[in-house]
Amino acid sequence: MSKKQPVGTPALVALERAGVPHTVHPYDHDAGSDVGYGLEAAQVLGLEPEQVFKTLMASVDGTLTVAVVPVAGKLDLKALASAVGGKKAAMADPAAAERATGYVVGGISPLGQKTAHPTVLDETIWLFDTVYVSGGRRGLDVGLAPEDLVRLTDAVVADIARD
Repeated sequence: MSKKQPVGTPALVALERAGVPHTVHPYDHDAGSDVGYGLEAAQVLGLEPEQVFKTLMASVDGTLTVAVVPVAGKLDLKALASAVGGKKAAMADPAAAERATGYVVGGISPLGQKTAHPTVLDETIWLFDTVYVSGGRRGLDVGLAPEDLVRLTDAVVADIARD
Protein backbone atom coordinates (compact mmCIF):
# COMPACT_ATOMS: atom_id res chain seq x y z
CA MET A 1 0.00 0.00 0.00
CA SER A 2 1.43 3.39 -0.99
CA LYS A 3 1.35 6.54 1.06
CA LYS A 4 -1.04 9.28 0.02
CA GLN A 5 0.89 11.86 -2.01
CA PRO A 6 0.20 15.57 -1.45
CA VAL A 7 -1.63 17.25 -4.32
CA GLY A 8 -1.22 20.81 -5.56
CA THR A 9 1.52 23.21 -6.47
CA PRO A 10 5.09 22.48 -5.37
CA ALA A 11 4.63 25.13 -2.65
CA LEU A 12 1.57 23.36 -1.23
CA VAL A 13 3.30 19.99 -1.47
CA ALA A 14 6.31 21.41 0.44
CA LEU A 15 4.04 22.74 3.19
CA GLU A 16 2.17 19.43 3.49
CA ARG A 17 5.34 17.34 3.53
CA ALA A 18 6.85 19.56 6.24
CA GLY A 19 3.66 19.32 8.29
CA VAL A 20 3.43 23.11 8.51
CA PRO A 21 0.05 24.57 9.50
CA HIS A 22 -1.13 26.86 6.72
CA THR A 23 -4.23 28.23 5.05
CA VAL A 24 -4.90 28.20 1.31
CA HIS A 25 -6.50 31.24 -0.33
CA PRO A 26 -7.45 30.82 -4.00
CA TYR A 27 -8.96 33.79 -5.81
CA ASP A 28 -9.90 34.71 -9.35
CA HIS A 29 -6.90 36.51 -10.82
CA ASP A 30 -7.90 39.42 -13.06
CA ALA A 31 -5.44 39.43 -15.97
CA GLY A 32 -6.57 42.99 -16.81
CA SER A 33 -5.71 44.34 -13.35
CA ASP A 34 -3.02 47.00 -13.31
CA VAL A 35 -2.35 47.03 -9.54
CA GLY A 36 0.17 44.16 -9.61
CA TYR A 37 -0.24 40.55 -8.58
CA GLY A 38 0.49 41.05 -4.88
CA LEU A 39 -1.69 44.11 -4.36
CA GLU A 40 -4.47 42.37 -6.25
CA ALA A 41 -4.20 39.41 -3.85
CA ALA A 42 -4.36 41.71 -0.82
CA GLN A 43 -7.41 43.53 -2.19
CA VAL A 44 -9.34 40.43 -3.26
CA LEU A 45 -8.56 38.53 -0.05
CA GLY A 46 -9.32 41.56 2.16
CA LEU A 47 -5.85 41.60 3.73
CA GLU A 48 -3.59 44.48 4.74
CA PRO A 49 -0.95 44.97 1.99
CA GLU A 50 1.78 45.01 4.66
CA GLN A 51 0.86 41.41 5.59
CA VAL A 52 0.98 40.09 2.00
CA PHE A 53 4.46 39.50 0.58
CA LYS A 54 5.71 39.25 -2.99
CA THR A 55 8.51 37.00 -4.12
CA LEU A 56 11.10 38.62 -6.37
CA MET A 57 14.16 37.10 -8.00
CA ALA A 58 17.37 39.05 -8.20
CA SER A 59 20.92 38.29 -9.22
CA VAL A 60 23.46 39.09 -6.51
CA ASP A 61 27.00 38.95 -7.88
CA GLY A 62 25.72 36.45 -10.47
CA THR A 63 23.81 34.22 -8.02
CA LEU A 64 20.02 34.03 -8.27
CA THR A 65 18.60 35.15 -4.94
CA VAL A 66 15.03 35.21 -3.63
CA ALA A 67 13.76 38.42 -2.02
CA VAL A 68 10.43 38.49 -0.19
CA VAL A 69 9.01 41.96 0.56
CA PRO A 70 5.57 43.44 1.35
CA VAL A 71 3.47 43.92 -1.78
CA ALA A 72 3.04 47.62 -0.97
CA GLY A 73 6.81 48.19 -0.90
CA LYS A 74 9.79 47.96 -3.19
CA LEU A 75 12.94 45.89 -2.98
CA ASP A 76 16.13 47.75 -2.01
CA LEU A 77 18.70 45.97 -4.19
CA LYS A 78 21.70 47.35 -2.26
CA ALA A 79 20.21 46.11 1.02
CA LEU A 80 19.55 42.69 -0.55
CA ALA A 81 23.15 42.39 -1.73
CA SER A 82 24.41 43.40 1.69
CA ALA A 83 22.12 40.88 3.44
CA VAL A 84 23.77 37.99 1.58
CA GLY A 85 27.30 39.37 1.71
CA GLY A 86 27.29 40.50 -1.91
CA LYS A 87 28.32 43.68 -3.65
CA LYS A 88 25.85 44.22 -6.50
CA ALA A 89 22.28 43.14 -7.12
CA ALA A 90 20.00 43.51 -10.11
CA MET A 91 16.56 42.15 -10.86
CA ALA A 92 16.74 38.75 -12.54
CA ASP A 93 15.56 38.21 -16.08
CA PRO A 94 11.94 36.99 -15.81
CA ALA A 95 12.60 33.96 -18.05
CA ALA A 96 15.61 32.98 -15.92
CA ALA A 97 13.50 33.36 -12.76
CA GLU A 98 10.81 31.09 -14.21
CA ARG A 99 13.34 28.44 -15.28
CA ALA A 100 15.11 28.47 -11.92
CA THR A 101 11.99 28.35 -9.75
CA GLY A 102 9.58 26.28 -11.83
CA TYR A 103 6.93 29.00 -11.39
CA VAL A 104 5.57 31.72 -13.67
CA VAL A 105 6.11 35.41 -12.92
CA GLY A 106 3.22 36.59 -10.78
CA GLY A 107 3.01 33.15 -9.18
CA ILE A 108 6.57 32.63 -7.93
CA SER A 109 6.48 31.26 -4.41
CA PRO A 110 9.41 31.26 -2.01
CA LEU A 111 8.34 27.69 -1.16
CA GLY A 112 8.88 24.53 -3.22
CA GLN A 113 11.15 26.06 -5.83
CA LYS A 114 12.77 23.71 -8.32
CA THR A 115 16.20 24.65 -6.97
CA ALA A 116 16.96 26.12 -3.55
CA HIS A 117 18.27 29.69 -3.74
CA PRO A 118 19.61 32.05 -1.10
CA THR A 119 16.52 33.71 0.36
CA VAL A 120 16.07 36.99 2.21
CA LEU A 121 12.80 37.93 3.90
CA ASP A 122 12.06 41.51 4.85
CA GLU A 123 12.15 42.03 8.61
CA THR A 124 8.53 43.23 8.67
CA ILE A 125 7.44 39.59 8.60
CA TRP A 126 7.91 39.65 12.39
CA LEU A 127 5.07 42.20 12.72
CA PHE A 128 2.46 39.51 11.99
CA ASP A 129 1.35 36.17 13.42
CA THR A 130 0.48 35.10 9.86
CA VAL A 131 2.03 36.23 6.59
CA TYR A 132 0.77 35.54 3.08
CA VAL A 133 2.91 34.54 0.10
CA SER A 134 2.22 33.11 -3.32
CA GLY A 135 1.06 29.53 -3.28
CA GLY A 136 2.81 28.81 -6.57
CA ARG A 137 0.43 30.14 -9.19
CA ARG A 138 -1.37 33.34 -10.05
CA GLY A 139 -4.55 33.54 -8.00
CA LEU A 140 -3.31 31.45 -5.05
CA ASP A 141 -1.85 32.66 -1.76
CA VAL A 142 -0.99 30.73 1.39
CA GLY A 143 -0.93 31.99 4.95
CA LEU A 144 1.63 30.67 7.41
CA ALA A 145 3.57 31.69 10.50
CA PRO A 146 6.66 33.81 9.78
CA GLU A 147 8.93 31.42 11.70
CA ASP A 148 7.77 28.55 9.47
CA LEU A 149 8.50 30.60 6.35
CA VAL A 150 12.00 31.39 7.64
CA ARG A 151 12.66 27.73 8.51
CA LEU A 152 11.33 26.26 5.25
CA THR A 153 13.26 28.69 3.05
CA ASP A 154 16.38 28.74 5.25
CA ALA A 155 16.13 32.52 4.94
CA VAL A 156 18.05 35.45 6.26
CA VAL A 157 15.76 38.13 7.69
CA ALA A 158 16.89 41.70 6.99
CA ASP A 159 15.65 45.21 6.23
CA ILE A 160 15.37 44.95 2.43
CA ALA A 161 12.08 46.77 1.68
CA ARG A 162 11.46 50.44 0.99
CA ASP A 163 8.23 52.43 0.58
